[in-house]
Amino acid sequence: MALIKLSDKDLVEFKSLMQESFQLGYEEVFGKSEELILPEKDIDECLNKKNSHSYVMKNNHEILGGAIVEINEKTQHNHLDFLFVNVSTQNKGIGQKIWSEIESLYPYTEIWQTVTPYFDKRNIHFYVNKLGFHIVEFQ
Repeated sequence: MALIKLSDKDLVEFKSLMQESFQLGYEEVFGKSEELILPEKDIDECLNKKNSHSYVMKNNHEILGGAIVEINEKTQHNHLDFLFVNVSTQNKGIGQKIWSEIESLYPYTEIWQTVTPYFDKRNIHFYVNKLGFHIVEFQ
């Protein structure tokens, strides 16, 4: 298992798996939805930010998950835009492994920030209890 830079050849699958993961999180709370919870344009917007870096966690050729981060080299106040785990490999510590690798890539970070949906208790638990984030605001 290795965290590597997202390549063009993995981009379509990366987006699809991320969308599937976010869709599942929404539907576990609100039930089946025909609406796409994470539109591709939102992913593309993050991927195309000036200081954006995207990574994929792979085991051989299988994508286990990934992340998109925005890095400010000057302030070292960095942002986790997206972190996802492939639906078929969730609850196996992969999300923690992805985050651990991200943190090791950016050891000079002073502050990490992220946003997660208020309704997704599983995500809140993950970020607060597993990764050590602190809740600073509810919207």
